[in-house]
Amino acid sequence: MGKQIQKRNGDLVPFDSIKILNAIHRASTASEDHLTPADLSYLTQKVCDAVEDVEVPTVEQIQDIVEAMLIRYDFASTAKAYILYRAEHAKIRSTEFDLMNIYERLTYSSAKSENIKRENANIDGDTAMGTMLRYGSEGSKYFITNYVLPKDIGAAHTNGDIHIHDMDFYMLTETCCQIDLIRLFKSGFSTGHGYVREPQSIITYAALACIVIQANQNEMHGGQSLPNFDYAMAEGVSKTYTKEYFKALRSFVEVRLRYDRQKAETLEKVLRNAVTFPLKMGQEQTYLDAFRQLPLEDSLKENLDEMHSFCMEQAMQYTEEQTRQAMQSLIHNLNTMHSRAGAQVPFSSINYGTDTSPEGRMVIRNLLESTIDGLGAGETPIFPVQIFKVKEGVNYNPGDPNYDLFQLAIKTSAKRLFPNFSFIDAPFNLSYYKEGDPNTEVAYMGCRTRVLGNVHDPDRQVTFGRGNLSFTSINLPRLGIEAHGDLEVFYQKLDDMMDLVIRQLLHRFKIQAARKVRNYPFLMAQGIWIDSEHLSIDDTIGEVLKHGTLSVGFIGLAETLKALIGKHHGESEEAQKLGLAIISHMRHKLDAESQKTGLNFTLLATPAEGLSGRFVKMDRKKYGELPGITDREYYTNSFHVPVYYPIKAYRKIELEAPYHALTNAGHISYVELDGDTSRNLPAFESIIRYMKEQGVGYGSINHPVDRDPVCGYTGVINDVCPRCGRRAGESISIEKLLELQKKYPDVPPIKR
Repeated sequence: MGKQIQKRNGDLVPFDSIKILNAIHRASTASEDHLTPADLSYLTQKVCDAVEDVEVPTVEQIQDIVEAMLIRYDFASTAKAYILYRAEHAKIRSTEFDLMNIYERLTYSSAKSENIKRENANIDGDTAMGTMLRYGSEGSKYFITNYVLPKDIGAAHTNGDIHIHDMDFYMLTETCCQIDLIRLFKSGFSTGHGYVREPQSIITYAALACIVIQANQNEMHGGQSLPNFDYAMAEGVSKTYTKEYFKALRSFVEVRLRYDRQKAETLEKVLRNAVTFPLKMGQEQTYLDAFRQLPLEDSLKENLDEMHSFCMEQAMQYTEEQTRQAMQSLIHNLNTMHSRAGAQVPFSSINYGTDTSPEGRMVIRNLLESTIDGLGAGETPIFPVQIFKVKEGVNYNPGDPNYDLFQLAIKTSAKRLFPNFSFIDAPFNLSYYKEGDPNTEVAYMGCRTRVLGNVHDPDRQVTFGRGNLSFTSINLPRLGIEAHGDLEVFYQKLDDMMDLVIRQLLHRFKIQAARKVRNYPFLMAQGIWIDSEHLSIDDTIGEVLKHGTLSVGFIGLAETLKALIGKHHGESEEAQKLGLAIISHMRHKLDAESQKTGLNFTLLATPAEGLSGRFVKMDRKKYGELPGITDREYYTNSFHVPVYYPIKAYRKIELEAPYHALTNAGHISYVELDGDTSRNLPAFESIIRYMKEQGVGYGSINHPVDRDPVCGYTGVINDVCPRCGRRAGESISIEKLLELQKKYPDVPPIKR
């Protein structure tokens, strides 16, 4: 029997020298050594001779011998190629094992005990469809890592130098989009299973807004946002007001003037034909003036003013009721309707606050009041993420037309966490703003992303129809750790890592650009993405995608500063200056890349989510537990001052505000408050105002929101519920509950 070797699974098989020769040949073709047949034969023989000296060599031992021989005989380039080849296949074997392990965990563990099932907050990982989505996601990541990404980029992601977000969708789609409902609704649209006509009432407008978000979510991996929600819904209110006006008119002439049905129908047609435009609140006189020009019979002329007043009163009452119903339905739908195989509610956002028309104001007032009411059992709604756009002259100061809505937004946020607040007057947002043009008003998508600037087409520096294409985040603390306090080394490592990420984003963009309109039957075929209406079904989408952004993100600036100089920016002015210098350096590099490529490279203050835990876990294993750096479970979110660090709210805002101007792909600053903020609205408002005055682009206040499931109280509950006096686990008498129901409308009904 000839020489035998031991495979990785323990099996013994005959040794085959041809496999050695082929392996060296493959490595040489990927190197600069250009081995001749004689070289290949000589090296193979040397390996075989060495193998003979080992009784039963393993595969790993033989590969070690090959590496040693290549290095000994000065074939360094081939040795390097062979080592990379060997490492790549080791990675594939490892990820195959990891993938099977992941599938096992997905199948047999609950979301409560398994982090991987809770990776996405709006997917129920315990359902059949939720688990199936995770199967697909993990399989896709394996394929992308091992067969699509360039080897060094795949290794950088796997090793924790970078994190490629939504890698499972790498070959398929883009991140997020700002959807212009007004344009979409004007001519109707198709979701792929039938054509939807232009809506004619506020209830239909709100229902279709949910359907649009859901349909677009199925073609993108990120959030869907409505940047002009109030302007879009206002048109639905106007149509409802008009419909209710003529419904009241029919009632008036039939009941008050005793017209028969046929005569009433004829009169209604005559009056409708006299006004071919929707009735606007506050402009009702236009209808009355038009009616007075008609040759009407005396009985109607004598009652025209009374009829008009009656119609306006009735129309206003019923339009208000329907608007309230529409906003309640929108909130309930976006928290319950599922997309992506029935396992995920859409990650939806709506921006509003600047439409000063009576119709737009009616929409937002009812939306905010419905948000205060909560969901069916009084729960705080998670979706849509609501964003109130703050603007001087529109809603910021007393006397501004929407100042009352700003006050109501503060009251709502103090109770329900939403809305967040975006600030149009921040210099980096205001520079794009054109009065009266909502397409130039900054709108944020969900957690923080934004678009406005457009290097690809400076004449289209707008919001509608644009979004982020993809983003990848850098493990900034690791660079700080490895620099050992040497800033020159740190910046060189940062530049190298940014170059790698830029190359990766371009690699992903090339794949995205090759996709066709038919791959996006809603996003592209219905003209939602900017300029896609000019494309045919088999056109590639690369040119229109150039309006989107390619973003480099970062987390852990605080830990990076600790690694470099021993203090973070909450502790030291020196650290704050260095932090701003680092983020400025990143922004300048991306601006230069934008000018070079004509693509919108932008800098993102990455939302931490699970990524910050992944990075610090890997870094703790690699570098040990470093005080203030790797000694906690998470790296700090983007440029934030660490949440564990005691700091006053105003000081935190002052420190974080300058970073908003640098992170043009998106950002947010949070202030954490204790206690029931709804009981101190002036203090809550003062923080929002301070954000605005300091130049923050997007801000939010986090605070405790508890809910008593028995009496429905929402607010801060310590040991005892302030409403019913109940402690956790205690019951309450039916008599007390009936008494509370009379006093508070949100007390849940008694279940018998």
